[in-house]
Amino acid sequence: MKNDVLRIENLTKVFDTPEGPVHAVREVSLEVEEDEFFSLLGPSGCGKTTTLRMIAGLETVTSGSIAFKGRDLSRLPSAERNLGMVFQSYALFPHMTVFDNAAYGLRLRHVPAKQVRDRVMELLSALGLEGLHGRYPSDLSGGQQQRVSIARALAYDPDMFLLDEPLANLDAKLRVQMREEIRRIQKDLGVLAVYVTHDQEEAMSVSDRIGVFRAGRLMQVGVPQDIYRDPTSLFVADFIGKINFFPCTVVAADSAGGKVALRSGREVVVGRFHPLDESEREEFGVETRAVLAVRPEHIELRPHDAADGPVGVVRRELFLGSIVRYFIDCDDATRTVVVESAHPPADVAEGDTVRLVTRPEHALCFRG
Repeated sequence: MKNDVLRIENLTKVFDTPEGPVHAVREVSLEVEEDEFFSLLGPSGCGKTTTLRMIAGLETVTSGSIAFKGRDLSRLPSAERNLGMVFQSYALFPHMTVFDNAAYGLRLRHVPAKQVRDRVMELLSALGLEGLHGRYPSDLSGGQQQRVSIARALAYDPDMFLLDEPLANLDAKLRVQMREEIRRIQKDLGVLAVYVTHDQEEAMSVSDRIGVFRAGRLMQVGVPQDIYRDPTSLFVADFIGKINFFPCTVVAADSAGGKVALRSGREVVVGRFHPLDESEREEFGVETRAVLAVRPEHIELRPHDAADGPVGVVRRELFLGSIVRYFIDCDDATRTVVVESAHPPADVAEGDTVRLVTRPEHALCFRG
């Protein structure tokens, strides 16, 4: 294992409240490479921002350790960690110009004036802010303000680049533009980045790897493709993208896959099995000991008399340009089945009874 990585072991944060102790983060362990773009992804209140703030030194650590380049950061003051941080609120000084905001960290470190000017002007140019160095934050758009905050965070060559929901206040089109800009800058500089977001598409598009949080726990870590294609829990399967759940019982299972029976008795061949947590089974309303999970794009619609598989009725058909999305009422599923097809069958229309067909390698079963 490299020494120059961010290594977190059994990180825990407990807040004392009038109602009693609250575990915001529970025994989180992960490792991030020196030039990696790593995202902490999860719903509001799941512990991802608290984890980032402990890395930054803005929250104390209840237990566990945070190490970078072989030194323990857990008790080190934030100012001594040599990191750059970008906040959701931008946190710019309103009385300072763009140049002075970006130069703030360098001046705190008593960098010579010429070096300050050269570095700041270089960054402002790279971020598309040339000619704006004399303006104040109130004269800038939201996207421009966010770029200034990025320039400030990167000006003094930090060892880590930490971003807490940095695009939340931008409109949709600008978010897409800025997330690509952030990744480009991070890769150009080769600096480790830890990025907090609740936006799945955002995390999937920019991250080398993702850690998915739920209720203070790290549920799964992996590259975006693996987390999407092979989620290891019902929560991750449901949180990342769209997915369909079919309660079932296991008929046969081995290391190569197996077969399950749905509520109707119809059998489906599956390619993979993962454990089913009892609390998740109850939360997702699965009354059986197992549940089949299939992504919308992995279901084919066939005439009901031309194939085998669960039966459903097409309730709604939506043309969305590159795909057609179908909503299917199916007694074998826990909720309305969503099917997405780039090549929709010509003989399927609203009101039709259809078969839902999936290939074994696309069918995943969670079992207790």
